[in-house]
Amino acid sequence: MAVSIIIRRSVKDEAIASKLAPLIVQLRSQAMVQPGYLTGQTFSCLDCEGEFMVISTWNSIEDWNRWMHSEERMAIHQKVDSLLGEKTIYRYYEPLVSGIPPIFNTNLASKG
Repeated sequence: MAVSIIIRRSVKDEAIASKLAPLIVQLRSQAMVQPGYLTGQTFSCLDCEGEFMVISTWNSIEDWNRWMHSEERMAIHQKVDSLLGEKTIYRYYEPLVSGIPPIFNTNLASKG
C-alpha cells in the first residue's frame, strides 16, 4: 500500500534559504528516480512564515526507507539540517482503507 511522508522544515533567514534551495532541489530530483517513488509536492505555509512542508508518496514504506537511509540522501540531508540548525521533522502516513476510520475496541478499556 502506498505511503505518504510528510517532511517539515523551518527556515528563519533569507541567506540560509538561498543556500538551502539547491539542496532541496537536489533531494527532490534524486528522489524522483528512486524505485518506488510515486509523487511529491512542496508547500509554503501561509500563516507560518518560513515553514515548508513536503508530501512525498512512495509505493511502500520499504521503498521510502531504502531512499531515506541511502548514503547519497544522508549526505545531503546532513547539510540541510546543519544549515537549518535543527532536525527535519518526518511523519509517515498511510491511507485509510475506503476512507473508513479505524474502530477502537472500547471493551478492552479497563472499567473503573
